Amino acid sequence: MDYKIETNCVQAGYEPKNGEPRVLPIYQSTTYKYDSAQYLGDLFDLKVEGHMYTRLSNPTIECVEKKIAALEGGVGALCLSSGQAANLFALLNIAQSGDNFVSASEIYGGTVNLFAVTMKKMGIEVRFASPKDSDEEIEKLFDERTRAVFGETVSNPALDVLDIERFARLAHSHGVPLIIDNTFATPINCRPFEFGADIVTHSTTKYMDGHATCVGGAIVDSGNFDWTGGKYPELSEPDESYHGVTYTKEFGKAAYIVKARAQLMRDLGSQMSPIAAFILNLGLETLHLRVERHCENAMKVAKFLEECDDISWVNYPGLASSPQYELAKKYMPHGICGVISFGIKGGKEAAVKFMESLKLAQMVVHVADARTSVLHPASTTHRQLSDEQLISCGVPADMIRMSVGIENCDDIIGDIQQALFNAK
Repeated sequence: MDYKIETNCVQAGYEPKNGEPRVLPIYQSTTYKYDSAQYLGDLFDLKVEGHMYTRLSNPTIECVEKKIAALEGGVGALCLSSGQAANLFALLNIAQSGDNFVSASEIYGGTVNLFAVTMKKMGIEVRFASPKDSDEEIEKLFDERTRAVFGETVSNPALDVLDIERFARLAHSHGVPLIIDNTFATPINCRPFEFGADIVTHSTTKYMDGHATCVGGAIVDSGNFDWTGGKYPELSEPDESYHGVTYTKEFGKAAYIVKARAQLMRDLGSQMSPIAAFILNLGLETLHLRVERHCENAMKVAKFLEECDDISWVNYPGLASSPQYELAKKYMPHGICGVISFGIKGGKEAAVKFMESLKLAQMVVHVADARTSVLHPASTTHRQLSDEQLISCGVPADMIRMSVGIENCDDIIGDIQQALFNAK
């Protein structure tokens, strides 16, 4: 039976049988016992389903993967140790030394560093494109070694909304998939597969967990991209490192996600722990409730800031004054996220003084959990970037990033008011 997304938040992934625990158990074991050598051999050959080692799969983690796949509308998911690991695996699964990929420039600073520095050392080149560039300008970045296009539904922290359908069209016209990091929007507010994306990634550390308790990531495969056109032999030709299995032949629509598990997770070992998956599942059960409150509070705070004399600018895609408003209505008509960026009159010094004057909101290197928090990205999460890269990412030096929590909104606004007064 097809359930609504709210029901899937609670019910999907785990179906207890008669007499089994109602709540998803923690299977805290690295290994599994079998009676037959033949069955265990078939497991290693990917001929039967089951668990042979927790680096590859685990019953608790599997249930959470099924839930996340159901929420996004995909054929399968893979949970990883972090959002950074998810983005790395998503690309390494289809790219190797000598290849390149196109990425929107307005993305998280840590991802910029992953792409431009670490993956460069692996021989994989990123080619950044501003979403403001014309189709013709972006088309020039593609060549025969381009393997994917990457973007964020809502960029962190610039809060630019990606035109997913446009980037899907550009990617598909060159025979490559579109990978979308859907962390900020979550599947509650946007399901990128419905707009042409092929792969979705998440930092589950953020809204999915929702309580700042466990770092994690996820990759979801739509099952919609055709890997058999000759551009991706690692999927459509025998994998000699795994007994000659041909993923597209043996696993059809799930070829991509099976390869990510069987090959990359086997070799790189970035698996989420069973306990982390259990805690993540608790967060997922209330995701639909929390996201609604985050968005409601964020809109109220954004409107307050827009009318405040001490604020030089406000950036929130839900505001009618935002240049992102039309795209936000198209892709996220019921809410965007709980993150707002704004500038304090007086520049960087005033911004720092404002943050230090807050009482309810705390300065933390995190966003998207139940508690309201603030950060100055240019001197923290994005400090490794050059001035040019900061501008490209949409991170001015005076920017305050506020992650609006699910507290009473009057208290959040009251905290902002007293901090502005005391910072003068």
